Amino acid sequence: MEKQYETVIGLEVHVELSTESKIFCGCSTKFGGAPNTHTCPVCAGLPGALPVLNKQVVEYALALGLAANCQINQYCKFDRKNYFYPDNPQNYQISQLYLPICHDGYLEIQTAAGPKKIRIHEMHMEEDAGKLIHDEWDDCSLVDYNRSGVPLIEIVSEPDMRNAQEVIAYLEKLRLICQYLGVSDCKLQEGSMRADVNLSVREVGSRELGIRTEMKNLNSFKAIARAIEGERARQIELLEEGRPVIQETRRWDDNKEYSYAMRSKEDAKDYRYFPDPDLPPVRISDQWIAQIRNAQPELQEEKAKRYMEQYELSDYDAGLLTQSRHLSEMFEKTAAICQMPKKAANWYIGETLRLVKEEGIETEEISFSPEHLAELILMTDRGELNNKTAKEVFRMIFTDDVDPMIYAEEKGLKTVLDTGLLEETVAKVLEENPDTVKQYLEGKTKVTGFLVGQIMKQMKGKADPKQVNQLLRQKLQEAEEKA
Repeated sequence: MEKQYETVIGLEVHVELSTESKIFCGCSTKFGGAPNTHTCPVCAGLPGALPVLNKQVVEYALALGLAANCQINQYCKFDRKNYFYPDNPQNYQISQLYLPICHDGYLEIQTAAGPKKIRIHEMHMEEDAGKLIHDEWDDCSLVDYNRSGVPLIEIVSEPDMRNAQEVIAYLEKLRLICQYLGVSDCKLQEGSMRADVNLSVREVGSRELGIRTEMKNLNSFKAIARAIEGERARQIELLEEGRPVIQETRRWDDNKEYSYAMRSKEDAKDYRYFPDPDLPPVRISDQWIAQIRNAQPELQEEKAKRYMEQYELSDYDAGLLTQSRHLSEMFEKTAAICQMPKKAANWYIGETLRLVKEEGIETEEISFSPEHLAELILMTDRGELNNKTAKEVFRMIFTDDVDPMIYAEEKGLKTVLDTGLLEETVAKVLEENPDTVKQYLEGKTKVTGFLVGQIMKQMKGKADPKQVNQLLRQKLQEAEEKA
């Protein structure tokens, strides 16, 4: 009988915090500065420089810990993790091993089999390392310390995930919580959210964990899913051949869809942790925790539920609108201005998300003003724009944030509400198409679509389709009575 295998996955997720300054100094955390311009003696690791903890980092860690149902260590401290690497200027990283700020939490995800809790072992605060830039042309490596000292929260899960789908659901849930809290933008492409995958396989029914490997260099959800499938297949192949799986850190190459061994997997003892002598312990009072808890914003699940109740939206529509904090805020502003939440929801779910996909951008990059979309909805509702023209105007709002009223007037796109002109056009089209009118009188009512098209063509698309249909039916009915 062929053996069946189960995949066991745990994640170490690093989230870069959206503070203005670094964790232990006043240098900027802004992404994309010229190399080594956001540095000082502290984050460059110069002798004698002393770290001072950024209070905002602690508050962000508390906010995330509370949102992820964690216990809080009200007495926590920092430790030195010693390792020697060029991007690590002090030759140690300030982290938290013995008393991390948060522990024993969970996130609930939706799976094909229903809801599932993914346990969180701990969350701890630490500083990021610098970045090595490998110059193949000059055959050298350069170091940029701008990222050195940028504050991180590392979220360590228990090995509760069993496939790529559960991993992605967990990461998406975690990313949404971080974005709603405002603690991080979680842009994987910029490295502000990074996931290391610890994966092992075992025979179905076995309670013993297999030998795990850790995969790094994963900068998109698709790459993570492919890496999981690739590493699972590699480990099963080794076991089937009777060869051992080696505990090691591997680098995933997404282009080749294969992982390569980097180094043997280190244990905590290899880093020779000890309490940081330059940083006092952090004492977190009940009052401080209560203050952070009371300031927590409405998170995605609560917001979606409110949309269903307040705006009478479907579960699906509410889910789409709350998939991004930025999108939900824009929708709420638009709905408040035009007082037509369902129509506002349709514009965001339909045209906005369609153009986001077409332009290949993130929802966070949508930059038009909600006021302009609200005005477009009101103009359409008043019959000043038909649906086709409204979509044309919206594309310009989406790309250039134009004022719809001014743009429609300048381009001559407003609907012609002159009933006399419309009556003349309908009469002219009927006169020019006697055979089509005859077909209608013989019972072939589908020909009205052709007649509407001819009227809209002569009106250059500026007529209200409802008004056109109504007037056409009236004229055809008169012709039917005469016949």
